[in-house]
Amino acid sequence: MKPPYIITGKILKLVASISEKIGEINANHLYKPNTELRKKNRIKTIQSSLEIEGNTLTEEQITALLDNKRIIAPAKDILEVHNAIKVYHDLRIFNPNKIKDLELAHSILMKDLVANAGKFRTTNVGIVKGSKVEHLAPGGAMVKGLMNDLFKYLKNDQDLILIKSCVFHYEFEFIHPFVDGNGRMGRLWQTLILMQQYPVFEYLPVESLIKANQQEYYNTLSESDKAGQSTPFIEFMLSIILQSLEQVLQSQNINLSTKDRIFLFKEKIGNRKFSRRDYLQTFKNISAPTASRDLKWAVDENILVKSGEQRLAEYRFIELKL
Repeated sequence: MKPPYIITGKILKLVASISEKIGEINANHLYKPNTELRKKNRIKTIQSSLEIEGNTLTEEQITALLDNKRIIAPAKDILEVHNAIKVYHDLRIFNPNKIKDLELAHSILMKDLVANAGKFRTTNVGIVKGSKVEHLAPGGAMVKGLMNDLFKYLKNDQDLILIKSCVFHYEFEFIHPFVDGNGRMGRLWQTLILMQQYPVFEYLPVESLIKANQQEYYNTLSESDKAGQSTPFIEFMLSIILQSLEQVLQSQNINLSTKDRIFLFKEKIGNRKFSRRDYLQTFKNISAPTASRDLKWAVDENILVKSGEQRLAEYRFIELKL
């Protein structure tokens, strides 16, 4: 059964804006940031997602752990970070359409933190905030069936992946399939769903914007619970995604380095021969002399082999060692 939600005018407008921003990112070759920025964004993602759940480690401390340095912090917080680092490092091994992969990711994320990591709960649970029961999750006996239905929707429904990822996120939190770790898993899985179609989401720090709007995040989850449909949450998450894409364009839309351009062009052209003109067609914001310098650098570095001279020169990539 399809989860209940309405495609509102706001949702359509947000989807159109997101699609436009993704187009800009692809046109400007910002979908795969450089190594340093990828690492920085991943640290930001891990720190924000875990801070939402009460983890105390800073970005600097997580950076130290990534660099195999010792830090002074609560053992549980350090373990949570180590587990999250492993999951995000291996993100591409998970198929977002497979329940077994979801269970595997949870087993890694929650290893030594809960007794039944990677196993759906069979007991009844409620989410309590203060003295108030914020959310009473479906009974333990219903979890497996509800999760099977949710994955069928994800695999088979014809709605846009942008919308389906938000619906999945909300329904996952509503079902609350695991004893613990549902918040971080829901956010992780939405990222995984999105990155199958849009590679930029692998390193997009959506989590940091959720953290900055944490109360609204919880409010829209609650609002959707009361409405009996995920529409308010879809609108919220799409607005967060749009903001994160706008940040990418603002912060990363800088001149790519020679090396960045050469590596990006290799992904596009493969082993086919090409001319300087072909190269310029891809990087329209650089001059012909800059293109010549790029290509000369790649030849000098034994990345390209050149045949012919001047305007008749042609290039081909040789085996590239990253």
